[in-house]
Amino acid sequence: MEKKIGTISILISARNAVNEVNALLSLYADIVYLRTGVPMREDALYIILLIVKSDADNINALTGKLGRLKSVKVKSNLIKSV
Repeated sequence: MEKKIGTISILISARNAVNEVNALLSLYADIVYLRTGVPMREDALYIILLIVKSDADNINALTGKLGRLKSVKVKSNLIKSV
């Protein structure tokens, strides 16, 4: 399958969801090239930004699983790898 490079933005609005998000990201660690996070404690928000590279099915599987978690919103953007 064709490889894609993309970004995934994860917005977590409840601290108790952080462990679930981290567990999922650990399962997909082989496709993650960059991970950075910003705790916005004053707003009770936690933001994680990822750069990923894999086939679209694998990336979509990750974002789908993340999006089904309570208190988690996900947005991804994919482009064809060069």
